[in-house]
Amino acid sequence: MTVATLKLLNQPDVQPETYYLAEEKLISGNPLQTLWMHYSDAHEVFFSGLWKSEPGKWRVHYTEEEYCCIREGISIVTDSAGHATTLKAGDEFVIPRGFQGTWEVVETTLKRFVVYEPRD
Repeated sequence: MTVATLKLLNQPDVQPETYYLAEEKLISGNPLQTLWMHYSDAHEVFFSGLWKSEPGKWRVHYTEEEYCCIREGISIVTDSAGHATTLKAGDEFVIPRGFQGTWEVVETTLKRFVVYEPRD
């Protein structure tokens, strides 16, 4: 039997991954994005970490459930019906699986995320 252990999420030894979005997703800008993956379960369906993005706007289509807490910056998330929500430091929210719309980073944004992506 394996003993489960506590996983701290703010470990300084986690190496960041940097990337740019695929060109077909971009609406404006070309924001550099950084990901610090702090946790992934053995089945690779549950993840947690930090995400940071420079200003820009792109299309999103969520295949996962995601809890987010904005730690820095300002972003605007708009659904496919045109309903926009401005997000700033301290805001917590959930993006449901199937959500489609746009994500616009107005001021460089840092968020804590927890993702559940079931395998179908």
